[in-house]
Amino acid sequence: MSLSSLTAISPIDGRYSSKTAELKPYFSEFGLIKYRVHVEVEYFIALVEAQIVPLTDFPTDRFKDLRLLVSNFSEADAQWIKDTEKITNHDVKAVEYFLKDRMSALGLEKYLEFIHFGLTSQDINNTAVPLSLKDALHEQYLPLMNQLVEKLAALQHAWKDIPMLARTHGQPASPTRLGKEIQVFTERLKKQIEQLQAIPFSAKFGGATGNFNAHNVAYPNVDWVTFANSFVNNQLGLDRSQTTTQIEHYDNLAALFDGMKRINTIILDLDRDMWTYISMDYFKQKLKEGEVGSSAMPHKVNPIDFENSEGNIGIANALFEHLSAKLPVSRLQRDLTDSTVLRAVGMPLAHTFIAVKSTLAGLGKLVLNEHALTEDLESNWAVVAEAIQTILRREGFPKPYEALKALTRKNEQITQSTVHAFVDELPVSEELKAELKRITPSNYTGIQLVN
Repeated sequence: MSLSSLTAISPIDGRYSSKTAELKPYFSEFGLIKYRVHVEVEYFIALVEAQIVPLTDFPTDRFKDLRLLVSNFSEADAQWIKDTEKITNHDVKAVEYFLKDRMSALGLEKYLEFIHFGLTSQDINNTAVPLSLKDALHEQYLPLMNQLVEKLAALQHAWKDIPMLARTHGQPASPTRLGKEIQVFTERLKKQIEQLQAIPFSAKFGGATGNFNAHNVAYPNVDWVTFANSFVNNQLGLDRSQTTTQIEHYDNLAALFDGMKRINTIILDLDRDMWTYISMDYFKQKLKEGEVGSSAMPHKVNPIDFENSEGNIGIANALFEHLSAKLPVSRLQRDLTDSTVLRAVGMPLAHTFIAVKSTLAGLGKLVLNEHALTEDLESNWAVVAEAIQTILRREGFPKPYEALKALTRKNEQITQSTVHAFVDELPVSEELKAELKRITPSNYTGIQLVN
């Protein structure tokens, strides 16, 4: 079978391929190869700019030709490298041979041996992968997260004055406002996104075992640490780890994945709350012509978007958990377990994208059912007991909590009439009774926290 949305094993490239297409330039095999080519080209240019002999006579006006190898990198180029890999049985060496072939075609044969000079494959992988992650984060992930935050912010303002019965432990509790409950998620996401953006994209660049052995033996008078710091930090825009084995230690990469996992957990919490509000009839869902909610029950409109999001977050977070737990652990100076795992870094991002887009779709279908919220409040007059007993405390009334506890724990429905009858029996002033009677489940909502 040829690969298509019907034959792909992973739903990322199958059923949900349209929701993850924007990640392919970063995390596909093509994307990884292109980022490797990018690092190799920029490294060669950095060597020329550092005046490494015999590169001092390299025509710097040819830099543009080298960089065109990256900007014009095609699937045919990637296939050339994959075909070469079948011979070399080494993916990064195949990239080196590709660049040497292209430089020869450009008439630059004299300088070929300074492609991949002094490097090990992880100097390329451990810069190419964090660079692709950084680009994906800034160009795709953060814009999508900001879209979710903006949608929630719009809803919190639209619903900021809508009173709603709160539920703690699943039981009726002091009323709140719907907009404020949405704002809880907006605030949580903003804080975690801010923390995520503070994590450096660390990179390893130091030769076979991190000591610049080959570089130093060839050019002992060059300050290779300063060179590498400038190349990785300034030219590539990453953060070079100073002391490493053959590979990056991945501690900051683990922190990045843990941060993404926390953000996903917040979204999952939102999904479950929205699902529950729909089940309580607080929200209806916009209907789409031709859609079927159930193959057996024609009346159903299921909250499938929130369910889809929750399921994909579960997969994403399981992968994030494995990546953050596995990658920082390697035997001695290096084993190969990180290499195969790094190839999967796009998978949790892809499932995250599927999830967030589903959450956005679900939020876009919500239709507020104010009648259900009002009816729920009116059916739960017991929640004003907190307000009444607190005012009675203020007035020095003896044991007000106990008095309200006796009222509200009777095995009968507490209504407005019940509460007002209780207030009428209190040995307090008429003015205080009037104050207590003005409290309702709909107006006992605390401070307005949504600006």
